[in-house]
Amino acid sequence: GNCELQTLAHDLGVREVRYQGPKRSAAKDASSPAIVRDPEKCILCGRCVRMCGEVQEVAALGYVGRGWDTMVLPLFDRGLAEVACVNCGQCTTVCPTGAITEKSYVDEVWDALGDPNKHVIVQTAPAVRVSVAEALGMPVGTIATGKMVAGLRRLGFDRVFDTDFAADLTIIEEGHELLERLNSGGTLPLITSCSPGWIKFCEHFYPDLLPHLSTCKSPQQMFGAVAKTYYAEKKGLKPEDIYVVSIMPCTAKKFEAQRPEMTASGVADVDAVLTTRELARMFKEAGIDFATLPDEEYDAPLGISTGAGAIFGATGGVMEAALRTVYEVVTGETLETLDFTEVRGLEGVKEASVDLNGKTVKVAVAHGLANAKKVLERIKAGEGDWQFVEIMCCPGGCIGGGGQPIPVDREKRAARIKAIYEVDASMPMRKSHENPAVVTLYQEFLGKPLSEKSHELLHTHYTPRPRF
Repeated sequence: GNCELQTLAHDLGVREVRYQGPKRSAAKDASSPAIVRDPEKCILCGRCVRMCGEVQEVAALGYVGRGWDTMVLPLFDRGLAEVACVNCGQCTTVCPTGAITEKSYVDEVWDALGDPNKHVIVQTAPAVRVSVAEALGMPVGTIATGKMVAGLRRLGFDRVFDTDFAADLTIIEEGHELLERLNSGGTLPLITSCSPGWIKFCEHFYPDLLPHLSTCKSPQQMFGAVAKTYYAEKKGLKPEDIYVVSIMPCTAKKFEAQRPEMTASGVADVDAVLTTRELARMFKEAGIDFATLPDEEYDAPLGISTGAGAIFGATGGVMEAALRTVYEVVTGETLETLDFTEVRGLEGVKEASVDLNGKTVKVAVAHGLANAKKVLERIKAGEGDWQFVEIMCCPGGCIGGGGQPIPVDREKRAARIKAIYEVDASMPMRKSHENPAVVTLYQEFLGKPLSEKSHELLHTHYTPRPRF
């Protein structure tokens, strides 16, 4: 539904192909759980090659052959699943013909919604609430949280929950992990682990730095683990009877959900991941007039969240949310201002220092993998004296993810980020450790941060992968 070539042909009055000739024949590549390539639609514009090679510096795609035989392919014409593709989906955001798209799981979700034996629940990522309306023709940066919740209920989901709840949970676990490493001489800097594209990038290209990564699962996977254990117990359901759907701004989340280690309850933490674009298509398929929907609230308890969880959607958001909690845990004092503006904005790499009760903690924030490489090379060279680093795979963070509305540019990223901080500012609670549902979760089920139960459900490990 976003064919730029078709639009140009229409605008320029091209109604027929004047020059006939043989057509290129090539098989689809659906090997990746996140991205599908259809070489027969490729016009060799090179945008995906430049995005992957110059912006992300992964270079999973390149030109092969000469003349009529030229094609854009992964290394040695392998499938995307067989090369060092990080599944970020940035290539899908620049392709003008739909030759590269996200792998759709919409049909599987429709089937689950129609299965009377499945309790189907959905979680929505922070960035989706400021972009799904855009995908449906409304202004960029429209905050549509309430309408999105209402629309999901009308699609047939049994419960509509918020990934922001799990983002708050992530901050508690990751914040305490940082404090533990600071106090016990653990591997520093601690690097955030919320972005699955960044994680896979590190596994391929910087496996020697894997000990620096937080062992915390991403909010998506934490939510799935809690839903199929804690929530399942409360509802009297078996984990296999709960079908968890994630609405994400990210194509790499599709890969993450299928990682074999993401099975805390014995079955997959998350069953299906849809992008913002796929959700918009579902609303259209169902004939839902999104703009006229009433605003509705998320369901409790996994729909209760704070502003700190919301800002996960912007670059620097995880860092800021963590600092709000870590500062108060360490100092025992209430923050006078909650806005750590030093880590905000679209600058490629940002640095700041925070005073924690007389102890200075230096932090860095990077978004986009080319910028991430700059930070990682400084760490390897012993030049980066940070204690905490946030890395987001996509330019702008999740608001610029590979599953977001097309087209995207710097101005649109900025508008979505502005909306994210408006969501944060409007929330009655803005610090993760004050989320009452998370407090109750620890009291009733997890015990305390970094407990044995927490490690069993909410933490994971990483795997070195081939560079090519």
